[in-house]
Amino acid sequence: MEHDQQHMTEKSVLSREALRDVNEIALWAGAQMMASGAETDRIEETVHHIGTGLGAKWLDILVSPNAVVVTSSSGDEFRTRLRRVPVLGVNMRVLDRINALSRQITTSGMDRAEAREELLQISHLPHNNPFLVAALVGVACAAFARLFGGGAADMGITFLGAAIAQYVRYLLNQGHFNPFLITIVTAMVASIIALAPRSLGLTTSYTAFLSSVLLLIPGVHLINAAEDLLKGHLVTGFVRGMLGALLTGCIALGMMIAMWLLQSPVI
Repeated sequence: MEHDQQHMTEKSVLSREALRDVNEIALWAGAQMMASGAETDRIEETVHHIGTGLGAKWLDILVSPNAVVVTSSSGDEFRTRLRRVPVLGVNMRVLDRINALSRQITTSGMDRAEAREELLQISHLPHNNPFLVAALVGVACAAFARLFGGGAADMGITFLGAAIAQYVRYLLNQGHFNPFLITIVTAMVASIIALAPRSLGLTTSYTAFLSSVLLLIPGVHLINAAEDLLKGHLVTGFVRGMLGALLTGCIALGMMIAMWLLQSPVI
């Protein structure tokens, strides 16, 4: 009996190359989650499930503001890898697919080749139709204009400004411009379109001006910052909070530039 247990234990120990492969797969998943807007605890939990589900005995995960570090161990072997994550975006489709992958690995016994192929597919997920996204963003901002007390004219102006600004943001993202510059330009475009009817005397309301830039509010970054700080991830939480604050400042700067260009009085 003892001999059988020892044989099973030895069989479960990963080889040097297999452990390195497991570590790379788990780290790849964690980097994609971080780049897609996941909070720190979720990244650590998912990466740990993927690594142990693929055969590692234990994983230690460190999530920093711009990198993920994973150490995997099995028997007397361990592997440590780091991957930088230069962009912090938001993509819930990626997070949903990786969460589903972690459940498949832990419950269905998915092997390393299948997990790597699934991560490759996730990394190449097609973008949503930019025109459809722009239209839906315009509808959402127009709905906020209505909630703020605006009428049909305000809703129409907000829809136009937010939809065009969203498409401009998409084009700038495709060009890989600085995210702060993208925020400033997008806010400026939305604000100019929203303020133009007022400058022409067609409306006296600022509702469209205030509602058309709501697509840029960094809600996910601010929520993640609060969660990370409350759960003890102080450095990551502080950096994410600062990122949210800087993006908010960029929105304000873009709005101010639009007001200056159109010679619009301060609200």
